[in-house]
Amino acid sequence: MAKKSKKITIYAPDLSFGRKYITFAVKQFNMRSVFIFLLLIGVVSISSCSNYNKIAKGDDYEQKKIYADKFYTNEQWDRSATLYEQIYQRYSKGPVGEESYFRLAKSHYMMEDYYLAGYYFKSYSERFFLSPFSEEATFLGAMCAVKNSPNYTLDQTETRSALSELQNFIELYPQSNLVDSCNSIMDRLRSKLEQKAYESAKLYDKMENYRASVTAFDSFVEEYPTSDKREEALFLATKSQFLLSQNSVESKKYDRFEETIKRSRKFASLFPNSKYLKDIESFREKSEKELETIRKTKIQP
Repeated sequence: MAKKSKKITIYAPDLSFGRKYITFAVKQFNMRSVFIFLLLIGVVSISSCSNYNKIAKGDDYEQKKIYADKFYTNEQWDRSATLYEQIYQRYSKGPVGEESYFRLAKSHYMMEDYYLAGYYFKSYSERFFLSPFSEEATFLGAMCAVKNSPNYTLDQTETRSALSELQNFIELYPQSNLVDSCNSIMDRLRSKLEQKAYESAKLYDKMENYRASVTAFDSFVEEYPTSDKREEALFLATKSQFLLSQNSVESKKYDRFEETIKRSRKFASLFPNSKYLKDIESFREKSEKELETIRKTKIQP
């Protein structure tokens, strides 16, 4: 029985310094043909590297531009970045330098080097603010900050920076078709900050630092009044206030139990059907008894 042809796709560089998919069909594909083909690829790769090094180290900037553009088109970002940086340093004020600087930033972005890409995009927007690529550069610069935003458990400086840069983009380009995307991303980043603030407040509660817990939950509710965690935050603030009162020195207990009662009544009025209502009523009743005891102690001769 005749063997069926096998269609094989292999990814390899070509002599023009571009990379492309080479598709070919063979009826018999044995180890010898594999060895020969890989050997040819190796020769091509060595030749490609040799020519690239020669171009990168040379002084022919026309050739640098030609090959930089080829590398950029073929997504060889590390090589395009190296050559575009050299080209910009030579032609920093002309259209060639302008394009090279943008592509230098874009190459680093595609390599996921967001700190360096962000620096270049920001510099590009400042140096070439009238460029047709300025809008894209400003947006991608903001996206670099978004990409650098860490998990909510970590420091959120980068997240706040990303929000600021996205807002700056919206103000600079209010008619851009990217505004909706910016708003969507900003909502996601705000949710991360909200989660960070909430978990930080809960951490104080777990550590039994009740005074800090009350302050943190109050700040959370003030900063995120529409949060779906608002009810639980107010409950935990009231709980922490009650526990703070219980663990206070005698001279501060009266005022703090009064505050607990005030918070309990406010919570009950805001959330009359809350699953926390039984606990809230318990805090209020115990606080009232404590106040009564304090009053009796004070009036004794």
